[in-house]
Amino acid sequence: MFVLDKNGRPLQPTTPPRARKLLSSGRAVVARHTPFVIRLRDRTVRESRVDGVEIGIDPGSRHTGMAVFTSRREERRARFGVRLDHRGSAIGKKLRQRAAYRRRRRTANLRHRAPRFDNRVRTDGWIAPSVRHRLETTVSWVDRLSRWAPVTAAHLERTAFDTHAMAAGRPLEGAEYQHGTLHGYEVREYLLAKFGRTCVYCDATGVPLNIDHVVPRSRAGSDRVSNLVPACIPCNRAKGDLPVEHFAPAKAASIKVRALAPLRDAAALNTARRALWKALDARMPVRASSGGRTKWNRTRHHLPKSHTLDALAVGELDSITEILTVFLAVGCTGRGTYARTRPDRHGFPRLRLPRRKDVFGFRTGDLARAVVPSGKNAGTHTGRIAVRSSGTFTVRSRGGLFTARHIRFRLLQRADGYAYTTGKEAGTAARP
Repeated sequence: MFVLDKNGRPLQPTTPPRARKLLSSGRAVVARHTPFVIRLRDRTVRESRVDGVEIGIDPGSRHTGMAVFTSRREERRARFGVRLDHRGSAIGKKLRQRAAYRRRRRTANLRHRAPRFDNRVRTDGWIAPSVRHRLETTVSWVDRLSRWAPVTAAHLERTAFDTHAMAAGRPLEGAEYQHGTLHGYEVREYLLAKFGRTCVYCDATGVPLNIDHVVPRSRAGSDRVSNLVPACIPCNRAKGDLPVEHFAPAKAASIKVRALAPLRDAAALNTARRALWKALDARMPVRASSGGRTKWNRTRHHLPKSHTLDALAVGELDSITEILTVFLAVGCTGRGTYARTRPDRHGFPRLRLPRRKDVFGFRTGDLARAVVPSGKNAGTHTGRIAVRSSGTFTVRSRGGLFTARHIRFRLLQRADGYAYTTGKEAGTAARP
């Protein structure tokens, strides 16, 4: 649990039992519900011992994992986990839709419009809107966690793959430095990400995968990454040194195309990672590492694959002595829209939306609690609400969707552009 002093400055995080004890004794009050933050009434930073915490960040195209942990002599103990769900694909879809509307208007029989494409110049450091969203959202959450916890450093997975290690075949001489502890992890992680962790021959998932050569080495095949694919153990043994055209004639063409196709999402993600490193480096000390080292750390500690556990395993470390089984899933929902109409498929307005966002003191996305004494929705429902001008609101809680009158709601937290849920780490129930 995050703890603030009486002036709102971060203290060392505490455990849930200790937080409940402070709240019940009246020494603390609730400062924020999600994530849960308490504020002490009788203590300041000068009167407390603050050792500090560190943040591990595992950037992703769809999800970004963050882990807040204490580190002592390279020994990590997890304190809080966040999985940030991006909406980059939705932003790209909206941009393509807007471009289609504009293209239609330019080609329609409308009044003449002077061309404007000559004055559209991209500034230095321009980043695509979908990529910039990932960057700004991640930086925003690092700033938030720094306001709730005494963050002293950040560990960032700056590069997903070591391109030199992947591109180096036998003719190159300088790749032998990779033949150490991390040898093989860069290429393997790249192939697993590229092919979705499935066998290219039988589409098997959740099984151990080997690295197979599309063109066998006995038939002059190279070790370059464009000639490698993941294959399950039975398919790898059955294929042997057969050409892919003989072993899987129905899939041979698609396998070759997929093997040569680049990772476009990875390229965009690498751009966001570099910009993220620059943005965080201006705020705090940042220690960068590669995705191969993250996987190696996770594997040797027998941790399941997840975004938050990857964030906990980023960078150089000796051991991970404590992990979390529950994480906070944060979905990017935005703060509403300026549009007051809904268009049809041709771009013409088909209905009008209310001009005001506030309805009886509430907004869509607020965290509220509704106490319904009777009826089919009787009970206490807590979650994000959707407001209506009629005064009947909808609340989404763990039990589903419920409706109630606005007088039954009590505001807990204003909408901040995110939707919060909790999730459990798979395969961590038996761990400490």
